[in-house]
Amino acid sequence: MQGAQRILVPGEVVGEKEGRGRVEVEGAVYKAGSQYRAKTLSVARYDERGNVLRVIPLKGKYIPSVGDIVIGIIVEVGFTSWLVDINSPYTAVLPVSEVSSRPVTIPRSDLSKILDEGDMILAKVISFDKTKDPVLTIKESKLGKIQRGLLVEISPKKVPRVIGRKGSMIKLIESMLDVEVVVGQNGRVLVVGSDRRREEIAALAIKKIEAEAHTEGLTSRIKEYIEGMLR
Repeated sequence: MQGAQRILVPGEVVGEKEGRGRVEVEGAVYKAGSQYRAKTLSVARYDERGNVLRVIPLKGKYIPSVGDIVIGIIVEVGFTSWLVDINSPYTAVLPVSEVSSRPVTIPRSDLSKILDEGDMILAKVISFDKTKDPVLTIKESKLGKIQRGLLVEISPKKVPRVIGRKGSMIKLIESMLDVEVVVGQNGRVLVVGSDRRREEIAALAIKKIEAEAHTEGLTSRIKEYIEGMLR
């Protein structure tokens, strides 16, 4: 069973909850009677030992979770906060109190001097319960306004594949191209390097990972792809 995989359509039966020869199922499934069914268009893949069937969504919108690191784009400057596009059905709010660790009172006319429409930020989700817009902070270390780099957008569902097991895919791209790769859980990836061409190669490699996320042997192919682009 190792390496076996198949594409599932929404509602397709994945496995049985009970019975002889039952395989453990996890991922994007729901229970219907004694069966597990796929929630959305997915790929079903067995783990290395063949005893766990993982159902991995192939597409979907980003739904915020507290603690997520996201890359956002300022879309509106308010009186005491900014509205931020986080590639989600929900628009996030960045309060003035979550920009600086020191209490500040800033007129709206000056708010745009800190962050203006179109600015990108690396932020953390600190509050969200689906009844209110998610709230962000940029007060913590390494968060804040993004000054440079190349932005790549991918399906949020492909983020784990781009990161790789224990960060292996990101480390491969960074070491081969001498760039830094920052991955937002909302499907936005920032590539920062000193050479624009290498940033572009990294972006193309990331899009290739997204397109081929459901296939085997991807790490080796990405390595070969980057080597070919560097020649």
